[in-house]
Amino acid sequence: MEAIVLAAGYSSRANAFKMTLPLGKRSILEQTISKFEGVCSRVIVVAGYQAEIIQEEVAKLSSKNDYSFQIQFVYNEEFHKGMFSSIQRGCNEVNASDLIITPGDCPLVKKETVHQIAKHIGDVVIPSFHYKGGHPIKLSSEVKQRILETNPESNLRVVLGGYEKTYLTVGDPGVLMDVDTPEDYQKAIDYNKA
Repeated sequence: MEAIVLAAGYSSRANAFKMTLPLGKRSILEQTISKFEGVCSRVIVVAGYQAEIIQEEVAKLSSKNDYSFQIQFVYNEEFHKGMFSSIQRGCNEVNASDLIITPGDCPLVKKETVHQIAKHIGDVVIPSFHYKGGHPIKLSSEVKQRILETNPESNLRVVLGGYEKTYLTVGDPGVLMDVDTPEDYQKAIDYNKA
């Protein structure tokens, strides 16, 4: 299994480039990536805006050798077209039959949740906390193929609309927590300490 971590956005609401902000002893991006230990053979990080910062971060993480998986940096030159273009760019790199996709700013998901999602069978597996779907999501190779064949002007919701979704109930509020604003970041710091 492989993972795609989306890190191409502008961080426009965060007042800072959020992927490299510290969260505990790691950056937000590393916290997100670290959850794939023991699940994935490779994590593909798709960058766009300020890609060189992401590239440096990926190089740093790769050189630390803390993880059993390979971390690959990929640049999406069309990142300004939105998240779906980054998803397509990442899917182009995936060789595994199943993949997991997550935004890079979802660092608070528990490792156990990622393991549960990975084991679950289905074309589209979505973690659910208090009846709300969150991240990361697992997709089959058939869905990956459909993503690659879809018009780049479309979006993931449209593609997933054609598939039966399996919602996996988890006791993990982290599946709903992302870091979009300075307030989210403060919440993430508090949650991470708890």
